[in-house]
Amino acid sequence: MTNVVTRPVAALLPGVGRREVWSWAMYDFANSGYTTVVLTTVFNAYFVGVVAAGRTWGTLALTAALSLSYLMVMVIMPTLGARADAGGGHRRLLYASTVGCVAGTAVLASVAPGDIVWGLLWLVLSNVCYCIGESTVASFLPSLARPEAMGRVSGWGWSFGYCGGMLALGLSLWVASSAGAHGLTAQHYVPWIMLLTAGLFALAAVPSFLWLREPGAGDVQAAASMLSQLRRAWYETRSDFPDFRRLLMCIASYQAGITVVITLASVYATEVMGFTMKQTMLLVFLVNIGAAVGAFSFGYVQDRIGHRRALALTLSGWIVMVLLAALGHSLALFWTAAGLAGLCMGTSQSAARAMVGVLAPQRRPAEFFALWTFAVQLSAVVGPLCYGLLVWVTGGNHRVALLATGIFFLAGLLQLARLDFDRGVRARDTSA
Repeated sequence: MTNVVTRPVAALLPGVGRREVWSWAMYDFANSGYTTVVLTTVFNAYFVGVVAAGRTWGTLALTAALSLSYLMVMVIMPTLGARADAGGGHRRLLYASTVGCVAGTAVLASVAPGDIVWGLLWLVLSNVCYCIGESTVASFLPSLARPEAMGRVSGWGWSFGYCGGMLALGLSLWVASSAGAHGLTAQHYVPWIMLLTAGLFALAAVPSFLWLREPGAGDVQAAASMLSQLRRAWYETRSDFPDFRRLLMCIASYQAGITVVITLASVYATEVMGFTMKQTMLLVFLVNIGAAVGAFSFGYVQDRIGHRRALALTLSGWIVMVLLAALGHSLALFWTAAGLAGLCMGTSQSAARAMVGVLAPQRRPAEFFALWTFAVQLSAVVGPLCYGLLVWVTGGNHRVALLATGIFFLAGLLQLARLDFDRGVRARDTSA
């Protein structure tokens, strides 16, 4: 039985070919360049250091804009997800969000010093479209993978995604190095990096629109309401899907900590460890390599030992990482913490998507994946803002802020302890 389950085809539902699941994973490959280059490494630093240079509130403006974009996604995604379920519009929604994110990223190339409002506007719009696409592509998972293989198939996508992020970052580093060799500054080469990132996203997403099939329509009644759809779905989880509700609370807790690491790792490395830009980019490379390895390999471990146990192991790893990074003072410990963060990042994000795929009602995948998106976006609002507030209150003490971030992972672990996965599966089957 073990040999059968580990074959790629055995992990897929009948009628799903390797090309289709590859085209699905390619979307993770495509959109990861946006987060790696725009949100984590290049544009955020460019905005604070060049676009808003000399403004003490530059970092706050950037954080507030991102928070606004996540709030917007929280409001609109449940309705979009329900309509996609009812009308079979998953592919249209994925295409529209992709075009929006690619166009928004390309327009960021026009942001010059002093263009603060213009830059923030297109950052918000591009990030909203990215988040919609991320949730939509995740809703295809239940129509591709067998329930017992959700972990490994989700892991294929996440690991592919981190490879895409590394490719985009590597090309960006090449552009920056070449420009620097000719005496050009960030004002001259960052626009080219934005265009490169947009082009790579558009090109790599093409297979998804060629070979990824529509999952099929769900419950037409699910699209009847607008903003009330979110409240209705959330209240349903209390009575009909209590373990799915606990999973969402778990995800919202630990994802807040992950968002802090993704958004502020470069800031911590620079302010606390004294890293140069080159060292910071190498740090991001290390994290992405670890994340790719973790997402791919741990997907198989997850299917073998169980989703709940796998996620608990990963959250424990996050707590160890926070302790190493916050309390350690040597570069060796910090690099070790970065490698561990990469492994945990890939495994925890892959595990969450797989668990949502297993517990979501089969006729309403996009709607329940929209609730997952809501939880993730809520954490994206809370995590970085809490970190920034603690840094301000403590007079710039990033170590205290990072140590406090460990509370998010601990809270997620406590929520996970209350989750009965088998009962959640039974609730899913009863609703079919």
